[in-house]
Amino acid sequence: MDRIPGGGGQIDVMYSDFEKAFDKVSHIRLIYKLKLYGLSKDIITWIQDFLKDRKFRVRVNVSYSAWDSVTSGLPQGSVLWPLLFLIFINDRVQCCEPYCVIYLFADDAKLFRHCQGRYPLLSTVRN
Repeated sequence: MDRIPGGGGQIDVMYSDFEKAFDKVSHIRLIYKLKLYGLSKDIITWIQDFLKDRKFRVRVNVSYSAWDSVTSGLPQGSVLWPLLFLIFINDRVQCCEPYCVIYLFADDAKLFRHCQGRYPLLSTVRN
């Protein structure tokens, strides 16, 4: 934004980067959102099969931990994970719209709002 709209006030801006965002996508919540978007049962089953039965273990020097299930995160390196991540965070825009404007790019977000008054941010938080 180059100018303050309406003459006066300020623009508050916040930049965020979701740390390890792709690793924190809950499989259960993602499937729930896919159903809300009305994807067909066959596509949802295919995505569930893509995400389920994944295992991991940790190696330190020559020792290995026990295998454990992966219940969150998107398999990186596939063509599908960027699309699934965008579907997962897409509702962030609707959540923020009453309070600010938000731009999303992958796991980065820029939020901004035109503010007037002495404590504009504080009044927003209290509401």
